[in-house]
Amino acid sequence: MMVMLLAPALALAAPFAGIVMDARTGKVLWEQNADTRLHPASLTKMLTLYIAFDAVRRGEISLDDMVTVSANAAAKPPSRLGLRTGQKISLRHLIRAAAIKSGNDAASAIGDHISGSEAAFAARMNRTAKALGMTRSTFRNANGLTAEGHLSTARDMTLLGRRLFYDFPEYYGLFSRLTEDAGIAKVANTNRRFLEGYRGADGIKTGFTNAAGFNLTASAERGNKRLIATVFGGTSTAQRNARVAELLDIGFGNAPATVRTSPPPPVALDQVAVAAPATAGGAGKTIRLKTARDSSPRPLRRPDLVAPEAVAQVTSGVADVLAGLAAPSPDAGSVLASVAPPQPRPETLVAAAEAAVESLAPESTPAPLIAAPPPRPEALLAEAVEVEAPEEVELAALAPTPEVTPFQVVDAAGGTLALPGDPLTEDLADAELPDELHVPLAEDVDTLPGTIRTAGALVVPDLLDPTTTRRPRARPGEIVMTMAAVAETPEIPQKIERTVAAATGEVVSRVSTSGGRHWAITLGKFNNRGTAERALLQTALSETRTLDGALRKVVQRGAAWEATFAGLTQDQADLACRRLQARAIGCFTLGP
Repeated sequence: MMVMLLAPALALAAPFAGIVMDARTGKVLWEQNADTRLHPASLTKMLTLYIAFDAVRRGEISLDDMVTVSANAAAKPPSRLGLRTGQKISLRHLIRAAAIKSGNDAASAIGDHISGSEAAFAARMNRTAKALGMTRSTFRNANGLTAEGHLSTARDMTLLGRRLFYDFPEYYGLFSRLTEDAGIAKVANTNRRFLEGYRGADGIKTGFTNAAGFNLTASAERGNKRLIATVFGGTSTAQRNARVAELLDIGFGNAPATVRTSPPPPVALDQVAVAAPATAGGAGKTIRLKTARDSSPRPLRRPDLVAPEAVAQVTSGVADVLAGLAAPSPDAGSVLASVAPPQPRPETLVAAAEAAVESLAPESTPAPLIAAPPPRPEALLAEAVEVEAPEEVELAALAPTPEVTPFQVVDAAGGTLALPGDPLTEDLADAELPDELHVPLAEDVDTLPGTIRTAGALVVPDLLDPTTTRRPRARPGEIVMTMAAVAETPEIPQKIERTVAAATGEVVSRVSTSGGRHWAITLGKFNNRGTAERALLQTALSETRTLDGALRKVVQRGAAWEATFAGLTQDQADLACRRLQARAIGCFTLGP
């Protein structure tokens, strides 16, 4: 008996999956395995109730309908309202029992009343889920009992919970009632512990099977913030509620205080409620086009081109013609005389044409009948190489050759000092000029005092005039390389590490990859590694504002395991430790 009682509390059927969403915008604030297909258990009843609410709104059914309980519904295992086959109960009471007590028999009775059978209602559930955007969910029944292919995800259930809040606000308050009259009994809410234990919680649905574990989709509101969180695979009711509370704490800590509300877009479920018509064979209508032949027929015989009688007639006619040609008639001479003479041959025409041309042209310049072909390009090129161009040479000789004078040097009075090639120029080149002579650059001549640029002459000041000659600076005796030595750095920045080679004096610098995050927070030592990891996870979930991005480390030191958050700056470590100590969580910081 004790083993039977402890079995549900020790259920470890499915991996953990969780998600928290800002209900106002649909933005996901935290998730883990949110798209993993798992057993939803009684979270399925949220979709059953959604379809019932929609059917009531469209007038398909009424809350006051008296539902006759089917044998299928009465046979469902607990949790149960206690329905019996053939019993009549109002739809209003069935909805209360399914939403608050999570009665499996009540949910199946709702599905049978709407669609006529469990299979038909499951098909409608799948069509509705697809229309709502629950892309990774498939359903087989209305209550969530374990069945092959009956799977959903934490994300899909969170979307469904958000839909219930926005699409049917008039019914959403039903999920927050702690007790309610269900017609044949007064039922208590299976989620009352979380509703009473978490501030701001107002719904919505729990679920448990051995295959699914402990599941919960919950919603809470604080101030202007409303969040929805879902957890799959809890190990117990208390552990599941604690995980949902952690996710909601994360959401309230990260969600903005003021944001524009964006409800989900409306969905027209009129067509979804009606099943697609099926053919007599039970399958949908399919049109197949036949484009290939089943067999290859033998081709028809080609028709005869010429009939045998026509061939005989042609043959006899040819024979008669040949016989007539073989025997000449007495009038053959007159026939031949009447025939025109044959045309002359081409050789005769050419000779006649040449004779006519010779008679018309003068004797001294006989012209050929056919013009000679033009010379080939190779011949023209050879002639061009051999023949000189006298016209071009003569033109070049006639054109006057201007005297090219690179420059002309004149003094200030206008007198010419020297020309290129003159002896005076050579004498100036050999003369000893003063060492202090300033030689201007070509581009700087316009800036010299007394210098004037003209079209044909460059007027420069008197070379020996001390008033216009500038003394250049003395050339240093030694050139000092300013970068030859490395000056000592009085202060090294925090994020730069320097390694100095003593032998060569070379300085090597590299950027630190840690970014100055050398501080850590330790939570203390634990008896085993699992306890240390759980302590790190729970602390990270409760303090995401300052520990977001911190590296969780579990290091064995002797017989104990030390749990540490590493990769923090000093300010982050101090702030996080103060916040944890304010929550009665022991910790202390570790510096580099």
